[in-house]
Amino acid sequence: MPHQDSSSEAAPGGPSPAVKLSLLTLTAMVVGSMVGAGVFSLPGRFAQETGVAGALIAWAVAGTGMLMLAFVFQALAVRRPDLDAGVYAYAKAGFGEYLGFFSAFGYWASACVGNVTYWVLIMSTIGAVAPALGDGDTFLAIVLSSLGLWCFFLLIRRGVKEAAAINRIVTAAKLVPIIVFIILALFAFEPSVFADNWGGADYAGSLFNQVRGTMLATVFVFLGIEGASVYSRHAKRRQDVGRATVLGFLSVFAIFASVTIVSYGILPMSEIAELRQPSMAGVLEAAVGTWGKVFVSVGLVISVLGAYLAWTLMAAEVLFVAAKDEDMPRFLGRSSGDDVPAPALLMTTALSQIVLVVTAFSDDAFNFALDLTSALSLIPFLLAAGFALKIALRPGENRVAGTSTRGELVVAAVATLYTAFLLYAAGLKFVLISFIVYAPATFLFVKARREQGRRLFSPREAVICAVSVAGAVVGIVALAAGWIEL
Repeated sequence: MPHQDSSSEAAPGGPSPAVKLSLLTLTAMVVGSMVGAGVFSLPGRFAQETGVAGALIAWAVAGTGMLMLAFVFQALAVRRPDLDAGVYAYAKAGFGEYLGFFSAFGYWASACVGNVTYWVLIMSTIGAVAPALGDGDTFLAIVLSSLGLWCFFLLIRRGVKEAAAINRIVTAAKLVPIIVFIILALFAFEPSVFADNWGGADYAGSLFNQVRGTMLATVFVFLGIEGASVYSRHAKRRQDVGRATVLGFLSVFAIFASVTIVSYGILPMSEIAELRQPSMAGVLEAAVGTWGKVFVSVGLVISVLGAYLAWTLMAAEVLFVAAKDEDMPRFLGRSSGDDVPAPALLMTTALSQIVLVVTAFSDDAFNFALDLTSALSLIPFLLAAGFALKIALRPGENRVAGTSTRGELVVAAVATLYTAFLLYAAGLKFVLISFIVYAPATFLFVKARREQGRRLFSPREAVICAVSVAGAVVGIVALAAGWIEL
């Protein structure tokens, strides 16, 4: 299925050769996938957790860890050019079909939950002038968000060509308000305010805990770093997949870190922490007046709708490829004459709808959806990094092209440790909620195995299934007993 990004066009119908994407196109895909809702929330999210010192450390940790993960995807694209669909394929090749299935499902589910954050943030933005929408979690906001979900479903259902035409516009437009924000904030920057915000004195926790509190936010904004590898089968040159991943990451990292740090020079962090989302709009309003808030709000809507479109296509692609590889039920591998994976697209929209309703029961709909998105993505990232480590340690056992180097071993080890640390940083609450999402997915795995007339579980797979179900049961009990809250 030749899905493509903003600069490719689909064949008019029926089977056709895979669309081939250039380095520039793949890099734009990575940037477009990462720049979405998260960047507009960064000032508030960081100010709620830490001051300037903690923010600098957090970005250093996140930047290093995510760069290592980018290098992992670069190395895997070269070492295993036979593997398509990125994150999912690496987990399957490294750790077996069941964990590969979990990786595909987790990656897909994280995209669906992430799509919910987009609608919550849009409604919260409009809620600044329409109080009935609140922070994006009122009944009216959920109804309007639901309408948006299904309108986009119908748009994409008409054909990828029409969706890509819209994506071309928003990809170019989304970076403008962010770059303008950074420039204007630098002009309004107050060194004395920045200095007062340095140590995070308002927070009782240790610097380590302050940094830990920002980690899920950094994961969320970097989701999409694997965008080029998801479409790796469409690259003109295989090595362009890794190059696009690194180039896209470095570009976006500079933007994200700048947005966070310059905000500390505009307002006291206690005030930034209290801003409604999108907090970037409130910071710019303080710097230049009301027009700055309006400017950022309009830019946010454009950016978020573009990111929503890109992630919906990417989520459907993962389900479609997994079904073609017989790791998901066959119905998810069907596509229409317009080259649209309609069943996968329908399932993607349906899960987003369910999560959107669940956010109504959360105390903070946006941050809940953001953190859950990050938590769900950690297992796929950990498995991909673990596969790279496995290759570096035992290349002869993994059909590797070329020779692994000591540098690749170090990169894979750091990336694996970093993603494991992120699971710890997520905390028990989001690990248990992730189990609640993951465990029911096994029904899809069982259906796929039955369609193939195969044994449902190997002994190893049965153990993994038991652990996931036990985790889900504990999570449900914890929610019911009030030990954890949404």
